[in-house]
Amino acid sequence: MAGILDLLNSDLGKTIINGVAGQTGQDENKTENVLTMALPVLMQAMKRNTKTPQGAEGLLSALNGKHDGSILDNLGGLFDGGVDSNVTDDGGKILGHILGGKQQHVENALSQKSGIDAASVAQILKVAAPLLMGILGKKSRQQNVNTSSGIEELLGGLLSGNSPQQEQSFLESILDADGDGSVIDDVAGMVLGGNKKKSGLGGLLGGLFGGK
Repeated sequence: MAGILDLLNSDLGKTIINGVAGQTGQDENKTENVLTMALPVLMQAMKRNTKTPQGAEGLLSALNGKHDGSILDNLGGLFDGGVDSNVTDDGGKILGHILGGKQQHVENALSQKSGIDAASVAQILKVAAPLLMGILGKKSRQQNVNTSSGIEELLGGLLSGNSPQQEQSFLESILDADGDGSVIDDVAGMVLGGNKKKSGLGGLLGGLFGGK
């Protein structure tokens, strides 16, 4: 299965990046960097949530209902003239549900690493969250996912791509960090080592820690 970062490199992904950049008034490359860093973190948080029956059922219900992928059918209409406030309000609710008390920490970490102020990062995530749910909803329908184990497997497949287990543990650590930055820096040294590859989650890690 193609990973979420492969999807960002597709025509659909480019349309999303371009649209989110236009909506938030940010540079396209910086917007792409934020999304490349943020989407795996959001998905890792979702994967965690599916480990409880309530979390899995809640996500399945959302993907079979409101977030069935139809938002992706007319991205031109979505971004033309500005994204409707209903979409960004929904994005805010999704982020609050997925990240809970970690939301501000994640936004601050992404801000530090991307060079975009935290308020703009938050705005990017509010637009991106419903689109990510749409991607998951579409994949869920294509693969006929209707169980909690199925949804966890779907998320795992999109996250794994070509990422080693160490990089998965990095995604856990950014959610566990207390916000002082030291945990993230420690993990950077452990995970990156001397290998600063640009593809997949290696590129994500390099971007997060200012690597080239």
